[in-house]
Amino acid sequence: MFGFGAPGKKADARRALLALDSWLDHTFWKIWPAISRWWDGVCAAFDAFRARGWRRWTVEILCESLTLGAAGAVLTLALAVPAFRETGPDWLSRTDLSVTFLDRHGQEIGKRGVMQNDGIPLSEYPDHLIKAALATEDRRFYQHFGIDVAGTLRAVVQNTRANGVVQGGSSITQQLAKNVFLTNERTIERKIREAFLALWLEHHLSKDEILKLYLDRAYMGGGAFGVDAAAHFYFSKSARDVTLAESAMLAGLFKAPTKYAPHINLAAARARASVVLDNLVDSGFMTEGQVQPARFYPATPKPIVAVTSPDYYLDWAFGEIRQMAEQGAFKGQRVLVVRTALDPAVQRHAEASVERMLRQYGEEYRVDQAAAVVMEPEGAVRAMVGGRDYGQSQFNRAVDALRQPGSSFKTYVYTAAFASGRYTPDSVVTDAPLCIGNWCPRNYGRRFAGKTKLITAYAKSINTIPVRLGVQIGQKPIIEIAHRMGIRSKLDVGRAFALGVEEVTVIDHTSAYATLASGGRRAPPYAAIEVFDSKGDVLWRHDRDAKPPQLVLGPHVVADMNRMMLAVTEGGTGGRARVDGYQVCGKTGTSQSYRDAWFVGFTGSLVAGVWFGNDDFTTTNEMTGGSLPAMTFKDIMSFAQQGLPPKPILGLPAPAAQPQMVQAAPADGDPAAAFRSRNLTDGAARVLNAIVSDVASASAARPQRASLTLPAGGGGSTLAR
Repeated sequence: MFGFGAPGKKADARRALLALDSWLDHTFWKIWPAISRWWDGVCAAFDAFRARGWRRWTVEILCESLTLGAAGAVLTLALAVPAFRETGPDWLSRTDLSVTFLDRHGQEIGKRGVMQNDGIPLSEYPDHLIKAALATEDRRFYQHFGIDVAGTLRAVVQNTRANGVVQGGSSITQQLAKNVFLTNERTIERKIREAFLALWLEHHLSKDEILKLYLDRAYMGGGAFGVDAAAHFYFSKSARDVTLAESAMLAGLFKAPTKYAPHINLAAARARASVVLDNLVDSGFMTEGQVQPARFYPATPKPIVAVTSPDYYLDWAFGEIRQMAEQGAFKGQRVLVVRTALDPAVQRHAEASVERMLRQYGEEYRVDQAAAVVMEPEGAVRAMVGGRDYGQSQFNRAVDALRQPGSSFKTYVYTAAFASGRYTPDSVVTDAPLCIGNWCPRNYGRRFAGKTKLITAYAKSINTIPVRLGVQIGQKPIIEIAHRMGIRSKLDVGRAFALGVEEVTVIDHTSAYATLASGGRRAPPYAAIEVFDSKGDVLWRHDRDAKPPQLVLGPHVVADMNRMMLAVTEGGTGGRARVDGYQVCGKTGTSQSYRDAWFVGFTGSLVAGVWFGNDDFTTTNEMTGGSLPAMTFKDIMSFAQQGLPPKPILGLPAPAAQPQMVQAAPADGDPAAAFRSRNLTDGAARVLNAIVSDVASASAARPQRASLTLPAGGGGSTLAR
């Protein structure tokens, strides 16, 4: 039954398919002429728009412009998204932390947390103060849309003619965007984000509100933020009461607060104020007759004792506190007092040492910037130098600048080699020509030493041997070791990886070396020791609330590396870093084309990292890590170690005890003054001096009172008889 029906179904299906094929052929045969006629009509219609001759080239250029413009718009939008992420609903209150910072002895060193100051409305500022600011910083402020295109072009022309930067092109709105949302990082990306945020500010705030915020948040030198704080600091009066001459001097501070600060360089401040008065006349805001009295009788600031504020340190510490506040460490408290690990004496000496080296040797070596960090092996940062002049550049080169560490990166290569268990300091590796592909590393002296112990290769900074080690143990273990020790920047494998071509920051590099100084325990760098609320109650303590140090290296690895690093200063490239009376472990580093020079090292008590280079990455005059960086390290550490007994370093023989001296105090002097040390507070000095005095007076054999004192040159405590 079923067998007879099957052929019939197949025939029906065949006929159906043939019918479908016939219908499709007929349909397309009828439709195609219609489609062809329609397409011909379309082509004829577009022929009317065909351009010939010069019109064609114009259309081509317009079309290409539209294409490139569309691509640029997409790219611009991609760059704008990160900028607009900064503009949350609480953007004005993000800096509402009011933080007072104390040094390690409890003395106030500065404040951070610039808030919107509504204490003086814009309408109550003197008219000449506002005009002076506008004439100097952005005279077309009320005409442009946040970006002064004409002013930017004018600045480009002037800077090109002068072959340098003589005029800025950023509007007041752009400067406010940088102050509120961004850092002082010098990158194209930051400038693009700044431009977008300026447009955003113009859309959400009125011109007067933008100007008010700018006047309240601009850094004016001397630790003062805003014109009112600056008026109080320099002239002991409110910004409401400043004269035209004083307004001109204040307006001159926007460009370079430290350079033109009147309490530092009154002549430069008055010269700058004269330029501001010229700007007032040139812009048409005032006449020459109106500004003449200010020229004849320039402003004179009140006498101020020159006080240096550790601004780079405070900026970094404030960032740490802000991050902790976001994590809820302070229970919602916004007014804080923070006792930091800063040693003010070491900080001042480090700043002076960097400036002295740059003044004395900067021209010879063609170098104009430096950075330094001094910290305890456990992570407490005692001092930080983020650059030569905070007033000229607030960019913190100790924290934010990524630079090539050169040979100082070899420490991580050798550490990984020792951690692998395949090498020791006495292992012998051949220093001979080596090529990886078409790249052949060379030694500094262009010679090869043959079979060499690793300790000698490290001390002499031979290049081929760490490259061989990297090939033998692999580069990924080296990256892992570096990150475990404290390097936070991204490290990529590459042929020259072992020679320090990947970039690190000064603070990361220094804290990674601190892991070796602390016996293999990794402790991140920190500033805050204690945090109090406005009532004085303790909210947070580092020894109680911070994570304990983590052991990341075995003792035998640390001991081997410390022995290697001591050889660098005792008989290698770091001889200029030796500190009399103390064992110094460290490593020099010089990057490609002499762009960066480093020395990072430690004693038993302190760790320090020093970098020299140029912001624009230009080459120095063959400056190596064994020159200025090592010399600066020695100068800073010699001062910082005063009064501190040598401490043992893991893997090294115990240091010899240092002779100390006791000296009698002057009979007519302050008893505490004779026992004053930078490592003691005045109160502690008085108590300890009283004890020494009582012991001395109780001894008949010693009629004179003995005490500890400092040499006249400000040295550390020594024992004298």
